Amino acid sequence: MVICGLDECGRGSLAGPLVAGGVIFLKSAKKIVSLLPAPLRDSKKMTEIQRLKIYEVREGLPIIYLTESIGVDDINTRGITWANKEVFLRLTLKMTADKYLIDGNIRFDDPKMESVVRGDDLYPQIMLASILAKVERDLAMTEYHKVHPQYNWANNSGYGTREHLYALKNYGLSPLHRKMFANSALSKVH
Repeated sequence: MVICGLDECGRGSLAGPLVAGGVIFLKSAKKIVSLLPAPLRDSKKMTEIQRLKIYEVREGLPIIYLTESIGVDDINTRGITWANKEVFLRLTLKMTADKYLIDGNIRFDDPKMESVVRGDDLYPQIMLASILAKVERDLAMTEYHKVHPQYNWANNSGYGTREHLYALKNYGLSPLHRKMFANSALSKVH
């Protein structure tokens, strides 16, 4: 049975895209894990250096992988719930598998698509998908930082850190901010 693990990054961010990754193993999980230069686990439990080490060797691994993103305009227009579901649907259309294991608790009509709460702690395919999505998104936010350095996205990846919130208060929203998220967060800053 071919299993594709999927996970997203950036759902709770105030700025930037939502990015998801999909991963299919072509060899056993044990074999793939043995080829990795850092321990495989949920990307949120890894250091940036560990994630980058794994990201850098992705081309040489016996895997099929893909990342997909939904931009800020679509998130602002259609909402983050739509974007979260849509990014996974797009990946399943581009990656052929018998079963799609998706981190989280989203409901899908397709019986081949199964949401797994804490899947990024349980399935190595989802763990690797989470790493690829996280690194891709962080790299994008570092590029956006060059255009909007006042928000310090190279360090906060668009999340609602104190520094980011104060920058929002001082400079207002950029075109890369998610209006509803950012305005809601800003309303809580005193």
